[in-house]
Amino acid sequence: MSHDLFEAARGAMAFAHAPYSKFPVGAAIRAEDGKVYTGANIENLSFPQGWCAEPTAISAMIMGGAKKIVEMAVIAEKLPLCPPCGGCRQKISEFASKDTKIYLCDEAGVQKTMTMEELLPFSFETELG
Repeated sequence: MSHDLFEAARGAMAFAHAPYSKFPVGAAIRAEDGKVYTGANIENLSFPQGWCAEPTAISAMIMGGAKKIVEMAVIAEKLPLCPPCGGCRQKISEFASKDTKIYLCDEAGVQKTMTMEELLPFSFETELG
């Protein structure tokens, strides 16, 4: 099932707006509703006012009516197995469980699977949820 997320993330990466870093990234989420939501990084000349691919995909998921990430794929054109940055890890954890699978990809597909707990151990948590 992760292959369709890889394809969706790779497709999303084509929409990245990365004229400053030249570092396109794509992300794809499968939400609890079964739908796939995608995002790409969108930079802004006024750093750090741009945003990463992962929160772009999360925004699409929320606006699509879903609230929970079941699994997620991330791909970067210039860095195989590029993990989400620290800020994105916390953003993902807001909508994921400790067991949510995060797929790190290269141009050939999913190459590493991590859980949210492995990606962000000892995450900041509340009793909400």
